[in-house]
Amino acid sequence: MGKTYARIDGRLRAFIEEQPMFFTATAPLSGDGTINLSPKGLKGSFAVVDELTVAYLDFAGSNAETIAHLRENGRITLMWCAFQGPPNIVRVHGRGEPVFRDDPRFKDLLGHFPGIDPTPHGLRAIILVTADLVRDTCGYAVPFMTYDEDRDLHGKRFGREDDASLSAYFGKKEYIAQSIDGLPGLPLPLPPSSV
Repeated sequence: MGKTYARIDGRLRAFIEEQPMFFTATAPLSGDGTINLSPKGLKGSFAVVDELTVAYLDFAGSNAETIAHLRENGRITLMWCAFQGPPNIVRVHGRGEPVFRDDPRFKDLLGHFPGIDPTPHGLRAIILVTADLVRDTCGYAVPFMTYDEDRDLHGKRFGREDDASLSAYFGKKEYIAQSIDGLPGLPLPLPPSSV
């Protein structure tokens, strides 16, 4: 049923790049800490960097759990499901890190996302993931669902913000600068962009 892959290429790469949505899962080291599971979307916000590295754009939101967990321990799992076509589930288990806007690597990494204008979405960081284990499973129980289009609400909401107003917005949110469990989250004020 399930298969392990040495790299992200060929049919596997094509599958994950075609999916309009994926999920991320992270957790703190504390045994009683809060596990985080997040859906991710917006066409063009995910990229395969090389055969063992993937990345996605981390946009404005009301918390920063993934960033906090990655800063503490780096563990992350990404998952894609086939909601159309043949059944399939792909998971990339690996080590991740938030690459913030003032990081010298930020500009080059941003070049992997030509299919989206991140400006209206309040880009906070690029999440860079190195795969330790890549597996697929059958997905026989995943239902058929249709993808119509991306919602435009995120761009409308955050497109009217600049760095100062985004920093102020994040400063008012309880779980941006630190996680639910008190781990360091997004550095505030927002680091200046290196782009």
